[in-house]
Amino acid sequence: MTFRKGDRSRQEILAELHGSLDRRYRPEDVADLVLRALDKRLSRRERVVLERAATHSSRREGWFSSMSADYARPVGGARQVAAANRLFDRQVEVDPDDPESLLEFAATMGREIRWTPERSDFLADRLNRDSRAAAGMDLSKRQYNRRFRMLRRVAAKAGTLSTEQDKRRLLMVGVTGFGADIPLEQFTADADAACFVAYYTARRKTRREFSLAGRDNPFDEIAQVLLDRCTAESDWWMIAQVWATPEVLGRLTDEERGRLLGQWSAAMRHGADVLRARWNPGTDRTTMIVRRGDDSTTWNNLAVAYNAARAGWLACLASLDALDLLEVACPGKVMRLMAADLAAWHRGTGGGVDPNTAVWAALPLPWEVLDGTARCTRADVEAACRTAGLDPARSGWTAPAARRGVAVYRPTPELVHGVSIADPVWAALLRRAGVFSGRSVKPELAADAGHGLASGVVVSDLPTIDFPEG
Repeated sequence: MTFRKGDRSRQEILAELHGSLDRRYRPEDVADLVLRALDKRLSRRERVVLERAATHSSRREGWFSSMSADYARPVGGARQVAAANRLFDRQVEVDPDDPESLLEFAATMGREIRWTPERSDFLADRLNRDSRAAAGMDLSKRQYNRRFRMLRRVAAKAGTLSTEQDKRRLLMVGVTGFGADIPLEQFTADADAACFVAYYTARRKTRREFSLAGRDNPFDEIAQVLLDRCTAESDWWMIAQVWATPEVLGRLTDEERGRLLGQWSAAMRHGADVLRARWNPGTDRTTMIVRRGDDSTTWNNLAVAYNAARAGWLACLASLDALDLLEVACPGKVMRLMAADLAAWHRGTGGGVDPNTAVWAALPLPWEVLDGTARCTRADVEAACRTAGLDPARSGWTAPAARRGVAVYRPTPELVHGVSIADPVWAALLRRAGVFSGRSVKPELAADAGHGLASGVVVSDLPTIDFPEG
């Protein structure tokens, strides 16, 4: 995160706010930028409300959070490209962060040794000595094999990069809707709408706490103040990209609502397809407790993306008075995987499994409903909800979920694997030591970490923790 000294123009600040859309700025830091972007245009009350968050910003307090201000970004293929250029003694221009460009690069290089992405099997597709001689290659077997392997690595990197970029795009859908795709020019053209979008999405990106309590409502009093600043002339299409509520959708034209419906539908179907490939058939759907070997982080990020797209799809259907379509097909929600220790804590305090999990377990898998291999109608979902004791409409299974009230702002906690820590310096040490990660604590940091825990730096309510003596 960059804070520059001296005065900055409103356009510069708005540009930084735009950059925050696909990053993970703390709401407090976004609120501080919003105050400077809107400056003297704010009323006294608006400024007081925004100051509740901005006073806790990194710029004001003089320290930076131990938590990353960005989401992990896929590593491009620059290293593989450089190695290939050296090996082939050529300099072919390529965008190493574009999977298609990487494949084109590999194919271009491959012409020299008759290699193509479609014929890259090391055992089946290599040329023997006679074939190399017939093709006019003056290469030893060793040099030919080195080039063949290198091109395979470039192609494999292109495939991995494409997958990781797709996962990150879906992650952004889960936490910002389509906010990360808003063009800079559109964003900076409406400061009031832009400030609401930036702050609200920052609130949606706050990390989950290891807690028995539910997740905080991202729409807090500051978001309400910023939304109230938007007028009939504001860019409601931009706002709808991140907050598809009835009041916002009601300000769009039928054409815009239909277009947004298509966007959400495509995102939901794509998310379901990616979830299908990640689904472990051995998972107990009635508990959704993570099993050894599961990549719970990826699954949960994809589940959040799918559910956000599904919620947006339902909101658009409702705004178009088209919820009757659910009589034909009503794909359900997807549940997140839960850590075994958190599940045990729930049981130990008399709690049970989220009733939404029972509905998920009773219904066909959503991707099977969407591709037509399984049948699930609104009546099926309503019956499962009644059995689980849920209102199907208010709980978001057959209609847009009921809007929660406006939350009271509270400072963003400093978290280490979901556990709230009182001080960012201690948080950084505990994270380096591996505390709360589920892995062994690093021996060289165990004593310091144990001292910190004994000193009361943990703010969260937690079950009993057995920490090795230092």
